[in-house]
Amino acid sequence: MASRKRIYDAEFREGAVRIVTETGKPIPEVAEDLGIHPGTLHSWVSRARRNRSPSSDRPVADPSPGGRLRESERAELERLRAKAREKGQAHPRAGNGA
Repeated sequence: MASRKRIYDAEFREGAVRIVTETGKPIPEVAEDLGIHPGTLHSWVSRARRNRSPSSDRPVADPSPGGRLRESERAELERLRAKAREKGQAHPRAGNGA
């Protein structure tokens, strides 16, 4: 049984990593919330800790003081969750160009 490889944009990866690093939530919990495989998120977090970026596109912003989410980060989290839910329902194929 072949699995489909999903492609996540840099903004989604960085947002997911930010949730893990700034809230201290466990990777499996955040991955489930976002609808992604925990191993995928773990690799993004590991890369970010090594290079300060889960992708080569942009560096991760510095965390807010005290490890709490800023209002803008909370809004981003909600937007990313909604985006993940949409992708989970529609299952668009990567590279479709749509």
